[in-house]
Amino acid sequence: MSAATLHTATLVRSERLTPPEAEEVRHLVFRREDASFECLAGQCIRVMAPGQYGNRYHPRLYLIAEPDMERDGGIEFAICVKRHDYIDDFTGERHPGVASNYLCDLKIGDRIEFAGPVGYPFAPPSNRQAGIVMIGMGTGIAPFRALIRHIYEKLGHWEGKVRLFYGAKTGLEMLYMNDANKDLAQYVHQPTFRAFQAVSPRPAFDAPVALDEALKRNAAEVWEMLGAPETHLYLAGLQALQYRIEDALAEIAGSRERWQQRKQAIQAAGRWHEVLY
Repeated sequence: MSAATLHTATLVRSERLTPPEAEEVRHLVFRREDASFECLAGQCIRVMAPGQYGNRYHPRLYLIAEPDMERDGGIEFAICVKRHDYIDDFTGERHPGVASNYLCDLKIGDRIEFAGPVGYPFAPPSNRQAGIVMIGMGTGIAPFRALIRHIYEKLGHWEGKVRLFYGAKTGLEMLYMNDANKDLAQYVHQPTFRAFQAVSPRPAFDAPVALDEALKRNAAEVWEMLGAPETHLYLAGLQALQYRIEDALAEIAGSRERWQQRKQAIQAAGRWHEVLY
């Protein structure tokens, strides 16, 4: 990738979303002086973190948590970053993740290089009476936060049902919905919005988040919404999420064949949106 394809942005705000006792996740707001720059919910930027072992860059994709906002002649946008470590497959040693630690350690005024945005945006349905089903976990909530804010703040209201199914390892890690940050709580008064949370039954043993159980507890409404001719489904998070969700939806449908027929109809109508990583 040539330098000509890269952009730069300056960090203007860094906010921790999780309390000290939970894994660290930060909401980072960057500013570009180029007012023509545009990034939308559902898209990603490819952060070019400083590389190692002779490599100039260590690129990583991050979802947009807040679309571009024009402010004082520039553009601001946000990403959601979880600080993480990884285990070396050969030595068994634990090492800090290169890009996530680089981003979480940034100071106000520091600049990053990035490419993008990439991916298709999570645009809302054109009909405000259409249903919206959002399913995701971890930092996958980033585009949902942006979408929810868009339909209730920029558009003013939404008449169709809006349902968010969101999972995290523990309640402390419910991004934008925990004691440290209750950003999405401001929308609970909206008559069309409801959020359903799911956590891991055994977080210490890395048991999967019970997001599929949350869906099955609301099976009747989920199946009704997905059968409506204008409902849009949005899916965001780790690639492994898709398999558990597909299994849950097949169970809700009564068979895998029936679910595949419903899924294909949604996809054919352009009402299926996903960003998996």
